[in-house]
Amino acid sequence: MDIGIGLPGHARWTDGTVLVEWARRAEARGFATLSVSDRLAWWTPEPLITLAAAAGATSRIRLMTSVLLAPLRANHALFAKTVATLDQLAGPGRLRLGLAPGLRQDDFELSEVDYGTRGAQFDRLLDRLATATTDDDPVGPRPATPGGPALLFGGTSKATLRRIAARGTGWIAGDATVEGVQDFTPHLRQAWADAGRPGSPRVVASVMYALGPDAEPAISDAIGSYYAFAGNEYAHYGISIAYTRSEQITAAIAAFDQAGCDELIFMGNDPDPAQVDLLAKAIDLNR
Repeated sequence: MDIGIGLPGHARWTDGTVLVEWARRAEARGFATLSVSDRLAWWTPEPLITLAAAAGATSRIRLMTSVLLAPLRANHALFAKTVATLDQLAGPGRLRLGLAPGLRQDDFELSEVDYGTRGAQFDRLLDRLATATTDDDPVGPRPATPGGPALLFGGTSKATLRRIAARGTGWIAGDATVEGVQDFTPHLRQAWADAGRPGSPRVVASVMYALGPDAEPAISDAIGSYYAFAGNEYAHYGISIAYTRSEQITAAIAAFDQAGCDELIFMGNDPDPAQVDLLAKAIDLNR
């Protein structure tokens, strides 16, 4: 199972160069993937711009949105151009797009994008993204990756299964639990088989972490405020399932591996780049 690391974009970062330093350290420490999350009504950095900076600061580590709120990108041709440009900057095979329709209505209100039709808009965007890989598309450039970057879809709905089976390479689960992965993957593999897809879908799970003496306050501050919109009960749940000790992290790796995950991504909650080194040490990446 691959191990990735997620930028602390939803935490209280104040200096964008810190996120670039996370990218450099993540590659130097041997993580398989660097991911970035997405929100509009928050201080989360714009994901594709952030990954462009990470692409320029690194050369090998894979880059992923985890997840991009796709329907907010209402100009589908411009989105396709942006993705193709980022794929060119990163180089073939490095970029993967984790995509989801989004849940927060305030993100859509601020974008002046209709929340109720976001699923249909999502599908139209995917159609346009596919067109961007063909020689007939007047919008350029073409992606560096043949066929365009790999697509993974978030969520557990029937529409998610449909999009994965028709267009995707797999599923990405945010704030994942082992039980949640075990519950959904049989439906995922069945949908994949029913569509006649060869092989098996990739399963990626992401979880929250912070390490060191200030881990628990960092988790409480970052996750508590991020999920406050859903009420105290949900915010406390998010805090409770985050990982703050090395032994929890090693146990999570074993459990998600046993559950059939292909990759586990630890999303940062403390902007200090030393968090990259602490995580690498906890899982002994450089052994």
